[in-house]
Amino acid sequence: MSGSEWTSTSMPYLTPRAAGAPDAWSEEAGAAGRRGGQRIVRAGETPASAEVAAMLAGHAGETVVVRRRIIELDGEPCELTDTYYPARIASGTPLAGTARIRGGAVTLLASLGHVGVRVVEDVTARMPSAEEREQLALGPDEPVLRIARVTYDAADAPLQADLMVMPATRQRLRYEIRIG
Repeated sequence: MSGSEWTSTSMPYLTPRAAGAPDAWSEEAGAAGRRGGQRIVRAGETPASAEVAAMLAGHAGETVVVRRRIIELDGEPCELTDTYYPARIASGTPLAGTARIRGGAVTLLASLGHVGVRVVEDVTARMPSAEEREQLALGPDEPVLRIARVTYDAADAPLQADLMVMPATRQRLRYEIRIG
């Protein structure tokens, strides 16, 4: 990145997009006069780790679908995101492949009848792993923020679990909460 801070909000990434609309990240970055992109480096079925299984109300080792992405801003890596879906929802869908999904995964999920109505996010800070440091082009003393997000449907069943890692010094998180 250019060293400038990016402010991230969650709502655009939780709401299905209109038909033909670009994904939320590309649109948000473009509105700020920047270029947002992503590289899907892996997708498909995988055994759930204990953490992912707990997030998706399943069991460790159970098959889930993962999409591993490197998110970029102006051509530079700014976030690592692993998104997991229960196999019953995502197996055999574009979520299990590496092709880009027009309008994003949330839009695809909605078209399949799976709409999120509640989200829980846990944010922590830590030092990155060696792999994360390399992928995000971080210096040796730069910490990262980690967001663990679970999206639930109207029946309170988990639809999606996201594990996101981003440079703490280049990121500001903004949460807007409406009550009532």
